[in-house]
Amino acid sequence: MTERVLITPEAEKVVNRLREVHGELMFHQSGGCCDGSQPMCFPKGEFRVSDSDVLLGEIGGCEFFMSRDQFEYWQHTQLTIDVVPGRGASFSLEIPLGVRFITRSRLYTPEEAGDLTAVDV
Repeated sequence: MTERVLITPEAEKVVNRLREVHGELMFHQSGGCCDGSQPMCFPKGEFRVSDSDVLLGEIGGCEFFMSRDQFEYWQHTQLTIDVVPGRGASFSLEIPLGVRFITRSRLYTPEEAGDLTAVDV
């Protein structure tokens, strides 16, 4: 099965570090507003997901959600969560570490698209 969301080893190290401090975590791909369009990491349950969000998968032991509307645009791309130096403008947990999570995306190949993990939309 083709995974919809992946994580780089560098980003997974940051997730593991955050987990040591905050416990279980979750991600939500932001749709814009004050933080641009960056993946945001929260203590599990701190960000309330609703019927308007879809679960894309799991990265680094954390559920990864995106709004249903945004998924309509990104459903043809595989997301890879990475980390870069710098300070984002969000409430995501990694900000005090002087890094921020970013989303890299690429279109699926026809073969990958035919073998995608299911998403309940």
